[in-house]
Amino acid sequence: MNESIHRNEALKPLSREHHQGLLLCWKIRTGFSKKIEISLIKSYANWFYKNHLVPHFEVEEKHVFSILGNDHELVKKALADHRKLRRLFENETEVIKSLGLIEELLEAHIRFEERVLFNEIQKIATLEEMELMHAGLDSHKKPDEWKHEFWK
Repeated sequence: MNESIHRNEALKPLSREHHQGLLLCWKIRTGFSKKIEISLIKSYANWFYKNHLVPHFEVEEKHVFSILGNDHELVKKALADHRKLRRLFENETEVIKSLGLIEELLEAHIRFEERVLFNEIQKIATLEEMELMHAGLDSHKKPDEWKHEFWK
């Protein structure tokens, strides 16, 4: 039986954004299963990447990972995942393959951050570090929403 994760208040905004990332994975899978035009799925993925993931990655890299440091093995893995995901989103030649890999890697990456990395950060972060991180997250702008819901 899985224990529920007790997330520190400072990390809750990122966990909510992770939920949106998991929804992107589901939407890609749903788009494939409904045989939605690949260009529409890719347009949505590009919009989500630009408006959600790029700012999310920037916040994590600037305010969250620094608690453990870039030489920490868990941070190295997270940074490597971010690089791989950036390349996949920016690949315009093998779109179907890239979307499939995005769906798999993004879901695994989010699960890793939620189940492993964030728990480690919560264990070692001082109250001051958590407060500074939370302040950095508060400045993070939320984008408008996508209008064409192909996944319904």
